[in-house]
Amino acid sequence: MALKRMLRRWRRGPLRRGTDVAEAWLVLVTGVLMAVVAPVAGISAADAVSAAHERQFQDRHSVSAVLTEDPPARVSVDSTGGSAARVHATVRWTAADGTARTGETAVAPHLKAGDRTTAWLNGHGVLLRDPVSPSEARVESIAIGTVAASGTCLLLLIGERAGTALLNRRRAAQWEREWAEIDPWRRGHRLG
Repeated sequence: MALKRMLRRWRRGPLRRGTDVAEAWLVLVTGVLMAVVAPVAGISAADAVSAAHERQFQDRHSVSAVLTEDPPARVSVDSTGGSAARVHATVRWTAADGTARTGETAVAPHLKAGDRTTAWLNGHGVLLRDPVSPSEARVESIAIGTVAASGTCLLLLIGERAGTALLNRRRAAQWEREWAEIDPWRRGHRLG
């Protein structure tokens, strides 16, 4: 039914107006832009997030650390919304300059004070509290790409709806003018 209504705007006829043709072009261009621009926006956003995570993976390095306290019993929630098998606890490690450092990072919940674990440092030697795993990075890039593509489609639809509303206002004004020209009662004349 919607296709039939859209095709009606392209047919020639005495009732077809310029606003009808403009609306048909607006719908067509919006559809083409949604098919082309939205996927490009999604892929570009996903690639940007993936590249940022890749730089973080290349920049960080692991060190051996010792837990200074027992981790809390509660399990933290990861960035994907699921329950992660890690908790935050204070660890101690030896920096490159030989000094002992402490900080809080994500560790396995079954560890106890005095156990060894792997901690991740960035390129400046700062402890990463919640290092991102490759699977988390992949999920985040897919989510950001999906949001970018959906947002682009939404913006295009809003633009199309706004354009259609403006065309409808113009169409109504044209009808009002034409009725004023041909309606004798509006001009103060009575028939018969």
